[in-house]
Amino acid sequence: MLADVQENVDVLIVGGGPVGLLLAAELVLAGVQPVVLEQLPERSTAYRANALIGQVVRFLDHRGLYRSLGGRGDRPQPAAAFLFGALPLKLSGIAENPLYGLQIPQERLESSLEQWARDLGVDVRRGHRLRELHQDDTAVTVQVQGPDGGYQVRARYLVGCDGARSEVRHGIGVPFSGSTDPSVVSRAAHVTVPGSSIDTATATIVLPDGDRIGMYAWHRTERGAYVVVPHGPGVSMVSVIEWDGPPATDDIPVSIGEVRASLHRVLGRDLPLAAPATAGPHLLRRRYAANARVADQYRRDRVFLAGDAAHVHPAVGAPGLNLGLQDAANLGWKLAAQVHGWAPSGLLDSYQAERRPAAERVTMQTRAQLALMAPGSAVTALRQVVAELLDNPVVTGQLADLLAGSDVRYRMHPGTPHALTGRFAPDLALRIGSRDTRLAELLRPGRPLLVDLTGVGGLAELTEPWRDRIAFVTGHAPAPPADALLVRPDGYVAWARGPDGDDDLLAAVETWFGDPRGHRPPAGAPPPPPDGGTDPD
Repeated sequence: MLADVQENVDVLIVGGGPVGLLLAAELVLAGVQPVVLEQLPERSTAYRANALIGQVVRFLDHRGLYRSLGGRGDRPQPAAAFLFGALPLKLSGIAENPLYGLQIPQERLESSLEQWARDLGVDVRRGHRLRELHQDDTAVTVQVQGPDGGYQVRARYLVGCDGARSEVRHGIGVPFSGSTDPSVVSRAAHVTVPGSSIDTATATIVLPDGDRIGMYAWHRTERGAYVVVPHGPGVSMVSVIEWDGPPATDDIPVSIGEVRASLHRVLGRDLPLAAPATAGPHLLRRRYAANARVADQYRRDRVFLAGDAAHVHPAVGAPGLNLGLQDAANLGWKLAAQVHGWAPSGLLDSYQAERRPAAERVTMQTRAQLALMAPGSAVTALRQVVAELLDNPVVTGQLADLLAGSDVRYRMHPGTPHALTGRFAPDLALRIGSRDTRLAELLRPGRPLLVDLTGVGGLAELTEPWRDRIAFVTGHAPAPPADALLVRPDGYVAWARGPDGDDDLLAAVETWFGDPRGHRPPAGAPPPPPDGGTDPD
């Protein structure tokens, strides 16, 4: 690309990781062609996340991606058990378990999302780095360095999905408020453990002194916490967290010996570890475990932040991709509405109003989990109390909602909302004409959807002026939780009809999908709330 080339695009995405790629695909589904800039010339093979946990698993099912990403069965199934602060969380007794999981390495997730985005026609540019950005009243102008030289792009909107050290966030001067505790250090590595020491029947490792330690889950000692997970033939993943251990420094590269020494300090005895003999890439990482920050603003004029560019938190419980990918799902259709000219007033501001409180919830619960894993007799006593509370299914269900991200309810419109309004839509089994289907399958195109389950009619005529924006189906469901549902593209219920809620469908439609005659909402139509857009239950 020549240095003097200048382009004009509707949406420029900086960062081609999972969040940026999902956002790009969502924009295409909504009729907008974005450009993605990724500074890495090739996809990273570094070991990062290894699973998706929470509501995002169901959202990926909405887009028809669950099976292609390695999901088992025809639809997501909730996990039977999980952990909270290295304490067992038994979920089988919960009536409506919200904690879904999907085992997939982040490298494969990123590869699959990139292929999906490219198949949709997204322009993904690898080896292109943002150098600087400036914005005015009509656009954002960025200078880009590509493999063939520099060039300029002028975009109506820009989204920074470029990670925790976001150049976009720095470029627009948004503070990243929070704290980092350098005394809490996490070290992790792929290693080989002597084969004779692994007892697969009991899921334990036999130490040289004859004692055993558990595998697969986090375990806490009075000196720290650790987890050992078999990762493949001859390879295991070891992760250790220490409080007030030897200080970490970037000046000295992390080594297998350092990880082994850390595990020795936490266990109080040695477990022989060695570098894997198989071809890599292999995990070898050191970082601050107690790092929690949230951007003060998710939007500054025409520039938005999503994913790790907007929030970082302790990694316990693996909530990062659940949080970041739902940022993308929330923002994509709203940006597209603005580009198309029909977005109601306040729609873009609702992105921060809804997603920033969700990040604060994740930051809170991951810090709480890390605190429960810390050494000390006082923490041991606290863990005993929490363990007793976890025997109560009500408590367990509340924590499952917190971990899944389903405890946050968006404020949709004035009035008395139905119990489903503001929540992620249930996956209803539906009969549409002579065809059996699911609500998740009807949401594949990424359009707003109005589902009439009354069989009476009338809703189609009422919302006909919005038919270019809202898809409509009528059908039947066994024991439906509502008579009708209006579902946003991100999977959240914007309105539902039932005996315990209001019947003002038009207020909800106008709030989220604007005036059918143009981009300006009717006089008096309530905009989405600029602040406090979520309510934790």
